[in-house]
Amino acid sequence: MGKKSRRPNRKQQQPAAVTLQAAPPISGPQAAMAIDDTTDANVPPLSAAAAVPTTVTSPVFYPSDGPSDVELLQTTSQSLQAKLDLLTKLGMENDRAGFVREFVPLDLSRADASGYLQDLTTAPEAEGQWRNLVAEIAAIRCGKGVDRIEGDQVTRAIFYFEHPLLEKCDREVSFCCRGGEWRAEG
Repeated sequence: MGKKSRRPNRKQQQPAAVTLQAAPPISGPQAAMAIDDTTDANVPPLSAAAAVPTTVTSPVFYPSDGPSDVELLQTTSQSLQAKLDLLTKLGMENDRAGFVREFVPLDLSRADASGYLQDLTTAPEAEGQWRNLVAEIAAIRCGKGVDRIEGDQVTRAIFYFEHPLLEKCDREVSFCCRGGEWRAEG
């Protein structure tokens, strides 16, 4: 989706119609060559009914009238971007334990990390929390809806963004880097 055209009187392009026609049935010596051992004997050959023309409308492409109003703002840190890529991959694979291991602060106790994992897996609202968390990380990874990033992006980065699934919900996620390892802060 792009911006509306500023030239409303512009002539619209008509969709192109394409006619497809099935190939005629194969007969004679060619038919024997076309069938191999994996062909199902119960499948009837192409009939004349299969040769009925079908009209398909191809998509319409309009020339761009300039850049879109959607801007993507990503981190300038390669190491933080790699961490966001990893977290998104783990989230898409539904690897909650791996995600928590890579996401939580390094100074979080083992019991607290285990409790957080349990909240994301067995709590009554676990599915919604998990879906929202993965959507947020994926959004900041690609920069969708990110309004700004504060911090030096070497030791700290704070992403301010619009939640990708909840309307009018502004979010903030902080990451800090200690010993070369990016983790959520807070």
